[in-house]
Formats: sequence, C-alpha cells, structure tokens
Amino acid sequence: MDGLREVAGMAEISVRALSDVEINGHLDALGEILAETVESGGAVSFMQPFSAADGTAFYRDQMRPAVRDGGRVLLAAFIDGMPVGSVQLIVGLPPNQPHRCEAAKMMVHPCHRGRGVAKRLMAALEAEARRRGKTLITLDTRSGDVSQHLYAAFGFEVAGEIPAYALDPDGQRLHATTVMYKLLT
Repeated sequence: MDGLREVAGMAEISVRALSDVEINGHLDALGEILAETVESGGAVSFMQPFSAADGTAFYRDQMRPAVRDGGRVLLAAFIDGMPVGSVQLIVGLPPNQPHRCEAAKMMVHPCHRGRGVAKRLMAALEAEARRRGKTLITLDTRSGDVSQHLYAAFGFEVAGEIPAYALDPDGQRLHATTVMYKLLT
C-alpha cells in the first residue's frame, strides 16, 4: 500500500502497512505506543500495569506472526520517521465472511493525539479494506470513548451495545462496548 501523507502543523504524517520484517524494526516504538495507551486508560484488551517491554513482546510474539500469516494488516502512522500510532485490520475471518474485515486496537501515542493521526489511520484502514475487496468493516469500542465519536465521523453506524463487556485497564470496573459497522460501497 502506498503511504498516505498529510502535514500536521510542521510535521508530516505518513501511514503505511508494515510487513512482519518492518514490525521487527519498530518493535520498541510500537511497544511504547501500546504501553502508553494502556497506562493512559485505553481499552485495547490489556491490563495495567503494562510496560513497554510487554508491548514489545505483544508485537514480536503475536502481531509479527499474524501479519506474516496474512490474517492481519498492521497500519502504522509515522511522524519524522518514528511510529506514533497504529491500527489493525483483521482479514483472516471465517470462509463464509470473505467480504468482511475488522478494525482493532486503534492507538495513538498520547503526546501525538489531537494532530490528526487517528483520522489518517482510519482513512488508510478503509483504503486497505477497499483494496482487498472488502465491503463491510466491523469494530467494537468502549462505549462513550472519544474513539466512538471518531468512528461515527468516518461513517460507522452503531449496531448495538453490550453491557459489562470488559474491565477497564485499571481493573476497577466493567465497561460496555459499542459494536459498530460500515458498509463500503
């Protein structure tokens, strides 16, 4: 996929899909983004405390094999050559769903939020889904999160809400999740 570029203030944002080899070259930065996301309360399936080493292990041990095997696409946003955010496109779904894919684990490092990085990642995710011939993208997000509003701005519609779906990263309470979808025409 060709990188998508946009200038945010003085820095240029580029987004591209990473191969498993490229993931290996950015393990520490990707691990840091994941750790900072979890530690700042992001609901991306992990619990606090969560270190950069934990994040690096996730990308090395789970994401690299999933990308290598073709079941996932990891899209990363870069500013000045450094990863600042990522999102996953899950394409390895059951045989009766060749038209569908899932968006997962949208993350932007806290110090780069509010600069348009998430918007660039979502645009790249949708472009990659279309490139692969997908006509439906689904996702779930913690109900009421800022991400839910981002997805709605990109045309995702609410399918429903599941109460008491998962623990917040600090383990203090259960939160609801909102299931969303977008038909690509």
